Amino acid sequence: MTGGKRSTHAHRPAAPERPRGRGRGGRLLMAALALLVLATAGVGWVYLRLNGDIATFGEEGLSDNRPAASDKGQNVLVIGSDARTGGNSELGGGDKHDIGRSDTAFLLHVYADQEHAVAVSFPRDTLVDIPPCRLPDGTWTPARSNTMFNSAFSVGQTAKGNPACTQNTVEKLTGLRVDHTVVVDFQGFASLTDVVDGVRVCVPNDVYQKDLNPKRATRGERIFAKGEQTVSGQKALDYVRLRHGIGDGSDIGRIKRQQAFVASLLKKVKSEGLTPTRLLPLANAATASLTVDPGLGSADKLISFAMSLKDVDLHNTKFVTIPWRYQGARVAVVEPEADALWAALKADRTLDGQNASGKNGDAGPSPTATASPSPVSGRASPSPSTTAPGPVAWRPERPSG
Repeated sequence: MTGGKRSTHAHRPAAPERPRGRGRGGRLLMAALALLVLATAGVGWVYLRLNGDIATFGEEGLSDNRPAASDKGQNVLVIGSDARTGGNSELGGGDKHDIGRSDTAFLLHVYADQEHAVAVSFPRDTLVDIPPCRLPDGTWTPARSNTMFNSAFSVGQTAKGNPACTQNTVEKLTGLRVDHTVVVDFQGFASLTDVVDGVRVCVPNDVYQKDLNPKRATRGERIFAKGEQTVSGQKALDYVRLRHGIGDGSDIGRIKRQQAFVASLLKKVKSEGLTPTRLLPLANAATASLTVDPGLGSADKLISFAMSLKDVDLHNTKFVTIPWRYQGARVAVVEPEADALWAALKADRTLDGQNASGKNGDAGPSPTATASPSPVSGRASPSPSTTAPGPVAWRPERPSG
């Protein structure tokens, strides 16, 4: 795949790479819960409420040279946005006059049997090739190499971001066609965790304001005390955004904590059931925080898509991170492990080599994997040394409990 349409007009400079240390994590979980909520919302009395709240982004920004469509499962790109619009700046989304950014994204592959799924996270600092992307004035940027993954969302420097550019980048990186793209914001996540009355977490040590905002001159007030506690709203958002003060301080460690939080959150929602009284606030919070591709731009399309996910079991869902290693202060994709992962998903094989296409057949080759727990406490698995020359093996993270 070589990218999309090109223009003869002058190219606008792409958005600058964002400095490290301005943590904006936690989008993985808001998006995962939003999808779960929508998967339960296939009832008529929710339909009209949903239909008026669904925002879409234009398909004109998608590449003309995309991977072929496949009937072997479906791929959903989920992007967490700290867009400054709609009240998000008050929740930690930054200056309301700044551009929208994305720090965490994952590709959810739902297997054709509609019972298994895997979510592959892309660290924000991963160095990738970004293909030509459309700017607001209709021109296209030149392709860029060795660029941080999260900078794709900022191409064009608009308040709402550029989800089409991120989708183009993921398709180029993986060789997989992205069937749908969903963008979720800060405000939606805070509302969702409020509706479910919070999630229990275990914080391994006291956490202070400076851990959330390293630019502070002083330690500030304690925002989390060591031990078990229930977090919701702003507190939940702070917990999943934390990069410093918990674990090893890396973005990879934060991703693992987010993945564990997702598992706990989804487990709670499913265990409590969804009555009409509980469902409507969840559905409203989910749809009000979403921006989707045109293929999901109406209530009937969104509900139809979501209902196709309703039989995916959490115990059959794996959370993994793209095979990676440190390259200086950034993250590099490790080959051939990454190619093996994409090949397995393209063939609709689970990470342990099983055929999940819903058809009989031999499992065939598959990337090797060993299970590893994802502690809600935030203790991340040891990160590779920044001087390690060899590739780092990837390991699927299975939700605990």
